[in-house]
Amino acid sequence: MEETAGASGPIAGILWVLENLAMAFYNIGYALTHPGLWLNWADPQAVMRVVYFGGSVEFFFAVLALMLVITLIGIASRPFLWGAVRVAEFAFNWIGRIAAWAGLLMVLQQVVIVFVQRIFARVEITFGFGVPFSRDISWWAEELKFYNAIIVALCVCYTFVQGGHVRVDLIYAAVGHRTKRIMDMVGSVIFMMPMAVIIWMYGWYFLWRHLIVPKPSASEPLERLLMKARAFRWNVETIGFSPNGFDAYFLFKILMVLFAGLVFIQAWAFLWRSWLELREGEEAAGKYLDRDTLGEGQEAYEGTH
Repeated sequence: MEETAGASGPIAGILWVLENLAMAFYNIGYALTHPGLWLNWADPQAVMRVVYFGGSVEFFFAVLALMLVITLIGIASRPFLWGAVRVAEFAFNWIGRIAAWAGLLMVLQQVVIVFVQRIFARVEITFGFGVPFSRDISWWAEELKFYNAIIVALCVCYTFVQGGHVRVDLIYAAVGHRTKRIMDMVGSVIFMMPMAVIIWMYGWYFLWRHLIVPKPSASEPLERLLMKARAFRWNVETIGFSPNGFDAYFLFKILMVLFAGLVFIQAWAFLWRSWLELREGEEAAGKYLDRDTLGEGQEAYEGTH
């Protein structure tokens, strides 16, 4: 640490990164061997540790260290790295396929709202048996935004794997296989990863400020958060935009954090796939890629256009 303090400029930055990467393995081991410090949420201090470390430098370097380990093992053993890519893309595909059903729920719920409000002239909708769930029509109408948020947040990686994002290939489409793979690798590192980290940092504290009091701040050290734990209580946000409107907007903030986490992992999976396709040549393009199909003769409607 003294050596880092005495250094300046780029050398100090490099030493800082190396020190944090080295400490990451200790921090991972300590967290795994002391689960009660952060999993026992009956203890307010454990909750505050989760709040602090979830948006901390220590957590970032712990995740980065794990990803670098997978990358280094994958460089030595390409079948291992292909396995990591296939596992990640399998997870993204099935998360997206399941979350996509929210689109059908959104349509059906909108139809019910129109029928109840316009034809039956009722002001609320009730579902359930025994203990029914009853809410004002405005609550159900505003909830439709939540279904849309589920599709955006949880289907983003699925759409990426399927090649469904809109793209303008002014340069990319005209270059060769190796150049494309290099561009993909650079894009993963320069654009996808930093964007995901920034969204996570803002989303993490935005989420917790609407779940607990005293409200945490990203600038507060761990010691201050542990002191605040003495006044800790759950205060889940239940305020809607209208008096009888949807009152679970904290779910949107959870989706924001999930979105950032999924995109960060997707960036690494895409980096690994691009490197493997670069090493193995053009015949490896799309290798093991599990893409949905509309059937024979419908290829023109699939993928990115």
